[in-house]
Amino acid sequence: MGRDRALAALRRADPVLARVIDAHPDFNPRAWLAELPPMDAFGALVFQVIGQQLSVQATRRILNRLLALFGGALPTPAALLAAEPDELVKAGLSRRKVATLREVAKRFADGRWRDEDLRGLSDREVEDRLTAVSGIGPWTVHGVLIIAFDRQDVVLPGDLALRKVIQRVYAMDHLPSQAEVLALAEHWRPWRSLATAYLFQAAFDDPAAAKSTEPLPAVPPST
Repeated sequence: MGRDRALAALRRADPVLARVIDAHPDFNPRAWLAELPPMDAFGALVFQVIGQQLSVQATRRILNRLLALFGGALPTPAALLAAEPDELVKAGLSRRKVATLREVAKRFADGRWRDEDLRGLSDREVEDRLTAVSGIGPWTVHGVLIIAFDRQDVVLPGDLALRKVIQRVYAMDHLPSQAEVLALAEHWRPWRSLATAYLFQAAFDDPAAAKSTEPLPAVPPST
């Protein structure tokens, strides 16, 4: 019932989005997560950092190599810190991403960051906390909010695939800026995560529009 109420509100608020919703009657916005290992805040950060500036396909390839390196599961903070950085590089991570993940792992390992504490914070507080680490930007945090915490009112304004599909379905004569995406998304509150998910699905209807420098949520240009 909650989702039905949210979809009804989105249809009323935005006729263009209503057509996108109606074109995907069987869409499950979290079905893609079933293809991935379960992720808490640390796991979602690992996934998001892997995917920075990469396509969905490249992200999945590196993720699979990382899973193989850690026995089929995402690493714990302690396991990631125990791994040789060169092994992570061989899996496909850049040295900058390895450095970012090691700093994130240190903060979880020593208790400065804890999943349960982060879950108790507002979206803005989570973003302020996580972006204190170099290499963690808003796009990465927004993915964590959606993947790990299932937050309902998150939008990814910097995502190239999202901007492209908005340009297409709203018949815009230019690629919308992040500010324009945020202005449009005001109509979708408090269900911006759901609206964004439907637009991502619409992007995958058009292979050209679906190409992005960032993965879905995963799924976007700022880190």
